[in-house]
Amino acid sequence: MAGPGAGEKVQIKSYKHNGKLHRVWESTTVLKGTKSEIIGANDKTFVRESDGRTWTTREPAICYFHAKYWFNVIGMLRGDGIYYYCNISSPFIFEHQTIKYIDYDLDVKVYPDMTYDLLDEDEYDEHKKLMNYPVVLDHILYSNMDYLLQWIRQRTGPFAPEFVDQWYERFLTYR
Repeated sequence: MAGPGAGEKVQIKSYKHNGKLHRVWESTTVLKGTKSEIIGANDKTFVRESDGRTWTTREPAICYFHAKYWFNVIGMLRGDGIYYYCNISSPFIFEHQTIKYIDYDLDVKVYPDMTYDLLDEDEYDEHKKLMNYPVVLDHILYSNMDYLLQWIRQRTGPFAPEFVDQWYERFLTYR
């Protein structure tokens, strides 16, 4: 699997464990693409939900995907700072100009001061029973959650102080 090239437009599709499509982001500009890591950006991007609802993102965002880690990170540039939304998910795959992953409901919202909230644990527990997640998957997801929280506390990876701003500046060159 080769990664997409810088400047390419791709879709992002999230699925649920049972294979059903969950959400589609119509257009994201690739800023860095390798077989193991994709960094993309979008702004005012059209999004389709599985139930047919649609909406458009409100602010520029830098998206970070890795083929090794069971999470992805979206850094949203807002007037009062950078907010992060982190999805506990399968590692991404890239095929047919599309970044694909399985969303496992657990999320972390990170505020500009780097405090954070864990979200949707009840939804995860419900889907874990409904879709019969294997015990090993539960361990993988919570282990990666711990790793993600370590990155947040240590301000590494996409949480490094200049990460989002530097990639946003690169995004502006493609507009």
